[in-house]
Amino acid sequence: MTDGPGIETYENHANSTASTPQPQGQTQAQQDAAMRRALVFVGIAAASAGLAFAIVRATLTRAPVDPTTERIQQLIDEANRLLKQLDDKKPD
Repeated sequence: MTDGPGIETYENHANSTASTPQPQGQTQAQQDAAMRRALVFVGIAAASAGLAFAIVRATLTRAPVDPTTERIQQLIDEANRLLKQLDDKKPD
C-alpha cells in the first residue's frame, strides 16, 4: 500500500522481502543438492582428519624406558622410606 512516492507501509515491505531472491538459473532443489554435497564433503574431511590424527597418535611411540631412570627412582624411593623410618624412631 503506497500512499505516494517514497512512502511504503510495513505490510508492503514485509511482502516484498518475504521471498528471497535466488541466483539466476538455480532452483531450490538445486540449492539443496549443492548444500548436501557441501555437507558431505565437510563430513568426509572431518572424518579423514580424525582418522589421520588417531593414526599419528597411535604410531608415535613414547621414548623407551631408561633403566638408569628406573634405578634412580628406586633409590629415591628407598631414601624416602629410610628417612620416614628415621623420623618415626626420632623421639619428639
